Amino acid sequence: MASLTLVPPNTMFVHKHKHNNKSTINSPNISIQRTLPCFSSSTNNNSSLRTLSALSSSVVESSSVVSQDTTNSLQRVEVFDLNGNSVLISDLWKDRKAVVAFARHFGCVLCRKRADYLAAKKDVMDASGVALVIIGPGSVDQAKTFAQQTGFKGEAYADPAYSSYKALNFVSGVTTTFTPGAGLKIIQLYMEGYRQDWGLSFEKDTRERGGWQQGGIIVAGPGISNISYLHKDKEAGDDPDIEDILKACCS
Repeated sequence: MASLTLVPPNTMFVHKHKHNNKSTINSPNISIQRTLPCFSSSTNNNSSLRTLSALSSSVVESSSVVSQDTTNSLQRVEVFDLNGNSVLISDLWKDRKAVVAFARHFGCVLCRKRADYLAAKKDVMDASGVALVIIGPGSVDQAKTFAQQTGFKGEAYADPAYSSYKALNFVSGVTTTFTPGAGLKIIQLYMEGYRQDWGLSFEKDTRERGGWQQGGIIVAGPGISNISYLHKDKEAGDDPDIEDILKACCS
């Protein structure tokens, strides 16, 4: 008997940002040992190779950077499209790969920048068959207003129950919202011409429940449990390097 080690080709890496030493997880190094018989005949060797290939494919398909509990929770989350139709969030990546961005709220100036920052690479995503999605905590009407104001090129969904944010355990709090880094980014964005929508920002639901919420970005699919990249914002405006996202979704 021979011991063979399988290492899937899409191995995970951890990227350290230069300025804040933040780690962003992309996809795991998986080393799984299988004990398979060695055969002398070429027919049996071919059979062994087919078995190895099947095992490797199975490992790649099931790999995820989040826990099984998280993927199970996400499978129960409903979001709403701009027509008010309910959609299971995992259906957004069940049959395709998708970059899914989570906004702080639909009035947030930093989230408007995030939408543009991702949409600027939509041609690369389209070429790789990758969907671009943004989800925000709030109502369908808020999502519609956001989509109209920004001209966002991808798909927009509302999560009025904040269920996806809870499932992914995104951080929330005053100390993650009012930071020196976020303040500097907001000043920069205003100089670039971006504006906060204060009407959306101060709607009752956002004011009472979502004002301090942070979001993140995932790359998921195909397959409802396949999340290959996860970035959780540590503070408002904490965008990851776009090249990391493209490496996860399109390489």
